[in-house]
Amino acid sequence: MNNSMDNGMDNTVRTGTELLWSALGGDPALVDRVEYGGISGLLPARLPVMDLARASVAVAGLAAVERAGLQGPVRVDDGAVATAFVSERHLRVDGRAPVNFAPLSRFWRAADGWVRTHANYPHHRAALLAALGASDSVEAVAAAIGERKAVEVESAVYAAGGLAVALRTPAEWAEHEQGREVAARPLLTRERLDDTPPPRRSGPLRVLDLTRVIAGPVATRTLALLGADVLRIDPPANPELPDQHADTNVGKRTAALDLDSPSDRRAFGELLDSADVLVTGYRPGALDRFDLDRPGLVVARLSAWGDYGPWAGRRGFDSLVQVATGIAVTEGSAQEPGALPAQALDHGTGYLLAAAVLRSLTEQDREGGTRLVRLALAQTGHWLTHALPRYEPGRYVTETDGPLGRLRHALSPVAYEGGPAGWSRPPGVAGADAPAWLTA
Repeated sequence: MNNSMDNGMDNTVRTGTELLWSALGGDPALVDRVEYGGISGLLPARLPVMDLARASVAVAGLAAVERAGLQGPVRVDDGAVATAFVSERHLRVDGRAPVNFAPLSRFWRAADGWVRTHANYPHHRAALLAALGASDSVEAVAAAIGERKAVEVESAVYAAGGLAVALRTPAEWAEHEQGREVAARPLLTRERLDDTPPPRRSGPLRVLDLTRVIAGPVATRTLALLGADVLRIDPPANPELPDQHADTNVGKRTAALDLDSPSDRRAFGELLDSADVLVTGYRPGALDRFDLDRPGLVVARLSAWGDYGPWAGRRGFDSLVQVATGIAVTEGSAQEPGALPAQALDHGTGYLLAAAVLRSLTEQDREGGTRLVRLALAQTGHWLTHALPRYEPGRYVTETDGPLGRLRHALSPVAYEGGPAGWSRPPGVAGADAPAWLTA
């Protein structure tokens, strides 16, 4: 492992890590301890997905070594990062490949555009079918959506408790009320809520995990890797999907509690009273009735759209956030929408969330205080599309006037201190030069 990437790439990598580490309030000097390496060219996309992946993993590592007081480097290998960002695709259970998207979780043509649905969970599939008045088949759903406008499908499915999002361009999302709310806010927020004294910890860190699907579970999976005792709680009537459980619950323990049951509620309260960290991944407001506030906790709240704006209470997943925010248009073609090469908003937000928890614990150990951090997939999407350097061919071409007219051409990639800025002459008319050397 080394950090011998070319200067331009290394600067881009450092930029992403520096931006995230700054958002986390970390000491800027620690960024120099990150070593990058591995195979290049992974997770190819029009957007800088690999830069997001590297940076989010890098800050999780930095936060871990900072908290542990370690002095060695943080190593970030592109191969390991890219593989982890598609961990669900590499999963095998007794040789069986997982089912990552159910048949009704996909893009559909609407009367005036495209819609993407998410129906992996049985209750979301039922809500989708009820909203559309369709039977449980791809053909029936395609016919029902094809008769309606995309936004009409989005509204009807959401009202029924399902998940569907109309495809929007980046410009349309920028004008959308929720898009404006996201653009006006920081990537993440970190708050100290009170003056609770610094905790006296003994034994492993206790993390209570109330998250679902990918982003939250990736964060708590990372905390478990670092030695935390992570206990995930799911409702008995709505367990996690088996393949999702197998991929993201490594290192953790899991339990089923019905928080509407008085006895289970008491058991949960006792767990919460003795926890160090609470991580939640349900839509904003969904858990408010359970009184989760405790002095001295580090609370990390993850949502799809943020806890502000008209979509604050909406459910959402990475694939749907890509569609709403214009990422699917950027990564698609004139014929159909596209997608990022990984559920990068999920995985990136997961590692960033783990880093935010670790940084909050480090600050809490010094200064005390109940801590609250908040992240949203839509905020990570905005950061990906607006904050990271992005390949723009226009930066690497120039125009030259000559015998052939005004020529637009690529700049030479050969560059060094004291070297030429460009060619000394434009191309001339073919065959028009004398067959002789230039004279001094």
